[in-house]
Amino acid sequence: MKKRMIYGVLTVLLLGIEILIGMYAHGWIRNYFGDVLVVILLYTLARTISPEKPKTWFILPAAILVFSFVVEFLQLWGFCDRFGITNKLLRIIIGTGFSVMDLISYTIGILPCFIAEYFIRGKQQKG
Repeated sequence: MKKRMIYGVLTVLLLGIEILIGMYAHGWIRNYFGDVLVVILLYTLARTISPEKPKTWFILPAAILVFSFVVEFLQLWGFCDRFGITNKLLRIIIGTGFSVMDLISYTIGILPCFIAEYFIRGKQQKG
């Protein structure tokens, strides 16, 4: 329960930072750092919600990375426009512009999550 509380606090903190970045930041902070943080936010959110431990330590960060890539490729496909999504907040959350740099940012952001999972769960599984 204590770990879930820590992850919950981190989730709220990261969400606050993401909101501030979205409202006030420009340049590389908004374009790249926000994307690095968003996958970490998704990781801490998943750890807050799910106390279940996957059988393999790398499953959760890998799933978050795949999810992030899918959302990015949906942007390439024009998801919001194809489905007539006009709500400004939803368009910001889903995104409307594909970028290879976003894929790189997601990959960089998920690395600390892989490392955390390895040291928290991977070493426990080994013995």
